[in-house]
This record gives sequence, structure tokens and C-alpha cells, in this order.
Amino acid sequence: MRSASVVGKGARGEHVVAAHGLRGLASAMVVFAHIIGGPARHVYADNATYVALTRAPWHVATFGVMLFFVISGFVILPSSLRYAPGEFALRRGLRLYPLFAVLSVLFVALNAVTDAYPKINTPLAVVAGFTFTNLFTGTDQLTPNAWSLSYEVMFYALTCAVVTLAVKRRDRLTGTLAVAAALAFVLAFPIALYFVAGVAIRLLRWRYPDGSRATRWVELLAFAAMTALASHAHYEYRWRDFRDPVVVPLILSTATYFYCAVAPGSWTERLLGNRVFAYLGTISYSLYLVHPYIYLALRKLFVRHGLFTEDLLHSMLPFALLVAGGSLVASHVVHLWLERWPYERFFRQRIYRADRIARGDAATDATMTAQRA
Repeated sequence: MRSASVVGKGARGEHVVAAHGLRGLASAMVVFAHIIGGPARHVYADNATYVALTRAPWHVATFGVMLFFVISGFVILPSSLRYAPGEFALRRGLRLYPLFAVLSVLFVALNAVTDAYPKINTPLAVVAGFTFTNLFTGTDQLTPNAWSLSYEVMFYALTCAVVTLAVKRRDRLTGTLAVAAALAFVLAFPIALYFVAGVAIRLLRWRYPDGSRATRWVELLAFAAMTALASHAHYEYRWRDFRDPVVVPLILSTATYFYCAVAPGSWTERLLGNRVFAYLGTISYSLYLVHPYIYLALRKLFVRHGLFTEDLLHSMLPFALLVAGGSLVASHVVHLWLERWPYERFFRQRIYRADRIARGDAATDATMTAQRA
């Protein structure tokens, strides 16, 4: 039967080089967005030329978050099929929460002293942030960049509910309710369409696993379309944004590109299947959450000492190098102690086969065990 077949495929799992490399690319895109976009807004806002030059690259770079959402849809479905609900929740929690909690405590403590963000310096905002319910209280998340985690966690919960009740147990009543809740979430937050795209691509890849040369050329065209459309503007993905004729083609071109990218032998696999992007993919979550603190500290330091001058090249180049280098170092340490250690200590297995992936060993990749989503 089809549901049993899907569960079987999900239980096997797989390591998809392109998806892992795209994690690294997406995190690097977000770091780049803050490096060029932050000073454009907070330092060089009066420099119309610089602001104009950075606008399109900033739009493209912030689009990295949407890539994260597609990747999540792609990798979480197998995980929800593989594990019982309790184990799925525990694995997700130990994978994400320790790092998020430590950074959120740091943010709350700093905000309590400085009151830099008074709207989230309240008990309701703090509780909603730590429980990922801020989407329903109308308050912002606590630590920078963690706004996307609220969507991620809701997606995890709904995916687990749909898979458990509708696919595994085949309970008509509770399964229907779970599907209805998932549809309601997408209707309330249409940004979740990127998660849906990832799930759909996973199902299609299970059914049609082989790539082709034609697919690779479609991949290039879809990537070009996605990049061009993403450079147009920054979207919050409210339904009113869908009046812009760019939004629907942007979602469709992203889904088309990712479908082609995760095919065997894709151009993306060839370009990102190396130790650099493998490493960035491995530390992508830590890099995504940690780098805003490095960026903000260095920006304040540069402002205080007058290091942002009218000479943009000699100001922005050292700033960019310091932010990038400092973020990588901090993220590596944080990844080891707050991301890998709790999960691997409890489950006695790696989150990723990070040591093997980082070497870019094709033979190892071919025989490695399933990537833990």
C-alpha cells in the first residue's frame, strides 16, 4: 500500500549532498546580508549610492531564509516518518533548543538592562519567545534571527501530527483534524508555502529519483529566475504581498530549482559537494543564530572608534572580514558545545557525519549512514 511504501522510504533516509551544501550557502547568504545591509541602514543611510548598490544583493541574500524553509520541508518528512512522536520531538528539541535557549537568555538579560527593545521586554513576550508561540501573541522573537525558528517549530509539530495520525495510524477523525490544522497554518502564514514545497519535492524525489541532463539545464534556468526575482524586493509573505506579480513566480522558481538541485548529478551537487560547503552546512544553524551578535558588537566597535569612514572600501572590507571570521570561529565553538554535545551525548550518535562530510570524500559519502534530520 502507498502509505506503507512512503513510511518505508522515510525510514531508510539518505544523505543529499546538495541539500546539505545549500544549508551552508543559505547561512552564508544571511551573514552576507547583515554585513552589507546593516551598515547601509545604520551607518551609511545618507549615502544614497551605497544604499542603492546594496539593495538588490541584500534582497537576494535575505532570501537564504526561504531556502532554509524549503530544506526543512525536504528533510523533516523522513524524520517524522522514521521516529515515533515522542522521539521525534526529543530529537528536534535537543537539536535546536539548547543553542536557542542560551542565546535567548543572553538577549533577555541584555535587553532587561538596556531596554533596547521595549516591546519584547515584557513577561508575555519572553514566555511566548521561549515557547515559540510568539506567532500567536503578536510579539517578536527574542534573539536575532530566531523569528524563523517559530515557523520551523510549528511546521515540525504539524508535520509530525499529520504523519502520525493520517499516515501511520490512518485515523480519519484525528488525521483530518491534523490536516485541517496544517492547512489553517498555511492560510494564516503563507510563508509556510516554502515548507510545503520542500515536502512536495521530497515526495516527488522518492517517486522519481533519477536526474537527467535536461533537468540540469532546467536547474540553471530556475536558479537564474529565482535569483532575479528574489532581487526585486524583500517580502514578509502576507497575503497582500501576493498582489505583487513577482511572489508566485518566485515561489515556483524556487521549488523548481530545489527539485532539480537535489537530483543526482545536479550542478548544485557538483558545486556545493566540497568540504567548504559541507562544513558550512554542518555549522549552518549555529552560524545563523550566532553571527548577529558578532556583527552587532563589531558594528558598535567600528562606530565608537570612527572606523566607518567615507572610504567605503577601506571601511567595509576589514569590517566584513572581521564579522565573517569572528562568526565562523564563534559558530564552530558553539556548534560543538551547544548544538552537537547535548544531542550526541543523549542519543550516542552524530547529528551529521560531520567529520566525514567535511573531508568531501566521495567514497565515504556513498556509504555513509542516513543523515539525521
